[in-house]
This record gives sequence, structure tokens and C-alpha cells, in this order.
Amino acid sequence: MTKSTIKIDITLDEDKMPDIIEWEAPDGGVNEMQEAKALLLGLWDGKEKSALRIDLWTKKMMVDEMIDFYFQTFYGLAETFERATKNKELAKELKTFASSFQKKAMDALDKEQNQ
Repeated sequence: MTKSTIKIDITLDEDKMPDIIEWEAPDGGVNEMQEAKALLLGLWDGKEKSALRIDLWTKKMMVDEMIDFYFQTFYGLAETFERATKNKELAKELKTFASSFQKKAMDALDKEQNQ
């Protein structure tokens, strides 16, 4: 059995808020620390039958980027769900939701910025 490591470093500001998020995954070809503006990490605790989450973002993450990040995350979850379950119908519903979410969120952002 082999082991693989994904390293994530979080630098906090004086208020203990994420200032810099960096990561590397040598086995995935990311051999040097790369900066990211946001991180969503989900783990499944099989014993407790519950999801554990870490959601972090830096001050550099703009709202329009957050909308795109969530859209791509929802869409990716749909693709993963389809691969894992072979349930194309529910995966399609998730993708439809992702697209609807993105449109509504961008429309709301545009409206807010144009007031």
C-alpha cells in the first residue's frame, strides 16, 4: 500500500482570519506550494455517519469569484455523484441547480452593484 499527501497551509492575519491559503500535492503533479483564495474541504466520518467541513476564504476572494467557485463545486459534485452512483437523472438535477444558482447569484450581484 502506498501513501499520498496533500499539504495545506493557512496563514492567519492578526484577527485569526485566513490571509493566505497555500497547497501542494506532489503525487498529483503540484510540486510547489500554490496559492488559493478559498478552500472547501469535506470529509465523511463513517463511524458517526456525518460530514465534517472546513470552509475558508481569504479577503482577496471577490463575490463574483465566490459565485463561480460555488457553481463549479456544485457542478463537480454532480459529476462525482454520477460516477459514484450511475444515477444520471439526479446528477442532471444537481447540474440544473448549479446553473440556476449561478444565474440567480450573478443577477443579484449585478442588481446590488447597480444600486
